[in-house]
Amino acid sequence: MERREEEFIVSLLDKDPELRRYYEEHQDLEKQLETFQHKPHLSSYEEVEKKRLQKLKLAGKDKIMEIIESYRHGGRGLQRDS
Repeated sequence: MERREEEFIVSLLDKDPELRRYYEEHQDLEKQLETFQHKPHLSSYEEVEKKRLQKLKLAGKDKIMEIIESYRHGGRGLQRDS
């Protein structure tokens, strides 16, 4: 994520529990993936697990971006305030 995007996301975390959940999950998956990046060689199991985590992280990022777009277009903010 770009820095500006991340700052915008962080500014919304207290307002949107769903966004917070996806953001925290994304951060957790990033930490888990870092453990694989520091290994010179991965076992077959580790390769599969790495791919699984990457897919989960990507799916979560897609959800985060959906939520962010809804805020940018005014839809989500209006729903939360009514």
